[in-house]
Amino acid sequence: MAKQLITLIVNGDSYEVAAAPHQTLLEVMRDILNMTGTKRGCTAGSCGVCTVNGEQGEAILSCLALAVEWDGRPVTTIEGVEEGDKLHPVQQAFLEYGAVQCGFCTPGLVMSAKALLDVNTDPTEADINEAMAGAICRCTGHIKVKKAIREAAKALREREVNDGAS
Repeated sequence: MAKQLITLIVNGDSYEVAAAPHQTLLEVMRDILNMTGTKRGCTAGSCGVCTVNGEQGEAILSCLALAVEWDGRPVTTIEGVEEGDKLHPVQQAFLEYGAVQCGFCTPGLVMSAKALLDVNTDPTEADINEAMAGAICRCTGHIKVKKAIREAAKALREREVNDGAS
């Protein structure tokens, strides 16, 4: 099938690319745009390694999403999470609480956690378990990851209070 010209909006920047109808968002970002922060894992939607955030901040498995479906729609990858020259609270907590081991799954874990905390800065243990259910880390398990998410949630709540006081 013929490729079609699409516009991907990744981390706030627009890219015109020629994508085949069968190419996934993951393939286009990694292989055409050279954005390698999003990792290729199982390519079947089972591991969560390829997670990015969609236009509403939701967690998207980029290995299952067709690139043409994202024509003109914004996507945030791990490369777009930093806030200026500072790490996002989720990234900072992952570093501080040892939720980063080999690093392969880390981008997907961060994006899944961010999707949760963007809509809920006071998640229950069940909320965290549900948000992270599709994300696999073979090095740390989820104990350190869950602690980092709880700490990031606390930091985000403090930020909300401080921003409200300003």
